[in-house]
Amino acid sequence: MSITVLIAIAVLAMAAGLFIFRAIPGVRAYFDYRGKRLITCPESHTTEAVDVDASEAALGAFLSEPTLHLKQCSRWPERQDCGQECLKQIEADPENCLVWRIVSRWYEGKKCALCHKPFGPLHHLDHAPALLAPDRKTIEWTDVHPELLPTVFSTYQPLCWNCHVTETFRRAHPELVVDRNYEPRRMR
Repeated sequence: MSITVLIAIAVLAMAAGLFIFRAIPGVRAYFDYRGKRLITCPESHTTEAVDVDASEAALGAFLSEPTLHLKQCSRWPERQDCGQECLKQIEADPENCLVWRIVSRWYEGKKCALCHKPFGPLHHLDHAPALLAPDRKTIEWTDVHPELLPTVFSTYQPLCWNCHVTETFRRAHPELVVDRNYEPRRMR
């Protein structure tokens, strides 16, 4: 092998190493800034749901520093030209403003309002827990607009998936449900 080929291989290996070295912060930035977040709008002082442009943050981190811009906000399109000062809240604490994190913390340590089964840690691949409204209707928390979650959490009760399915069936098909007040047989 000639010296030219060896130098070319060494240069390519260094370029690949440099690319990987720069790609790691970009990948980390992408995963840090993806997902819906709740912030307090500096202009209206209301809770709003936003999405950061995670791809742009990743590209910025690859080139130098992550650059944050909103991709979506619950106040848009009316207020789309705002100064995006809310990004400071996300930069200060990107994890704790994630909707998933807020919901997980709310269910933590609670029990189902109907069956009293305690909630364990929430997982993305499990059935999502639900909510029991004051009028006794049930809804999945994912059906609530994220910016309304703090208000909903103050008036609704936590409900496990099984009770949500049961109550939804009971509401949709009352003719098929027979309520019996009986004690289950005890196993001997």
